[in-house]
Amino acid sequence: MSFAQPLPSPGLASGRRRPKNLPSLPPSAFSPLSTGTSDMFPLPPTPIALFPGEVIDAHLRSEALESAGLDLAGTEVVGAVLLLNNLSMPEGLQSSLTQNVRVLAVAAPFELSATPSDYADHSESSGIPQSLYTSYVASHEAPEARSQAIETLKWAFSNSRLVDIDVQSDVMSNVAKYEVFEDLLMKATTDLPGDRKVPIVLSNILPPPHDLSLPIVKLLADPSYRNYQAHSASLSLFPNLYVKFTPPMWNQTIPGPADPTSEMDQHREWKRKIKMFIGPVLEAFGYERIIFGTSPSFAAPSLSNPADWYALVRESFAELAVEQDAIDAIFSLNAKRIYGSP
Repeated sequence: MSFAQPLPSPGLASGRRRPKNLPSLPPSAFSPLSTGTSDMFPLPPTPIALFPGEVIDAHLRSEALESAGLDLAGTEVVGAVLLLNNLSMPEGLQSSLTQNVRVLAVAAPFELSATPSDYADHSESSGIPQSLYTSYVASHEAPEARSQAIETLKWAFSNSRLVDIDVQSDVMSNVAKYEVFEDLLMKATTDLPGDRKVPIVLSNILPPPHDLSLPIVKLLADPSYRNYQAHSASLSLFPNLYVKFTPPMWNQTIPGPADPTSEMDQHREWKRKIKMFIGPVLEAFGYERIIFGTSPSFAAPSLSNPADWYALVRESFAELAVEQDAIDAIFSLNAKRIYGSP
């Protein structure tokens, strides 16, 4: 019986008694990556390093100005959009609140339930641009009330350069409610005289009302969140529609800075939820149509410390790896573009 001869070991065949010399590696293999290569793969920004160049508070109640002011933990606030309590311009209001903070615009209230034919523009005497704001509530979903709301919005779009709508109905998670709201926007924005394209700004939908007890894992599969994603995409098809990033109606006090010693820090928990709601809006609208503000819906009390809200929003965007130009747009440039003087 014959056996196959084993293959010779590498380096020992043909009488070779020493292993074959291995090729030597060039010195560049042990050098750090070149600057050009590292520039092609930059590290994402960190929450510690990414700050807006300046901040405009584009949703500030006039009463909140007296109680909380414009201190956002050392960040420079250069302007504000004031939401007035009535049609009258506050006595003594100037175009600059302080030496460094100017009033970008004031927003006067009007009701969707009545035709506001006697609403006057008070901005001429003060030199401050004026827009309008209103609240959309569940009672506006009834057919008769909806018809009146459509006519009122048509009037507003024809006579104002911008309209803020505080959405107090659960349109983002409820399909039937959303369809009624979308129909209202569509009918109110068609056939405007002179083909006027007036900016519309929605608040209280980013983030929307939410039950904080619902874990993120369950939220992902919940029908309300899937509806939120779909409705965000649908709203973005209105080309002149913007979304304000304002404090949510979550029935809890907004937490302060994170505590590194706490395993269940509320600041981190809020950020996780906030980032879940940022994603669909950022994907649908882009950062060019998101605006920062510190006052919550008029159905909720004012904030005691707006700096806590600012910290949550800034860190959430930074952790989503958005770039500096997006941060600057969301916190100031977008507001300047649509609220500035026409």
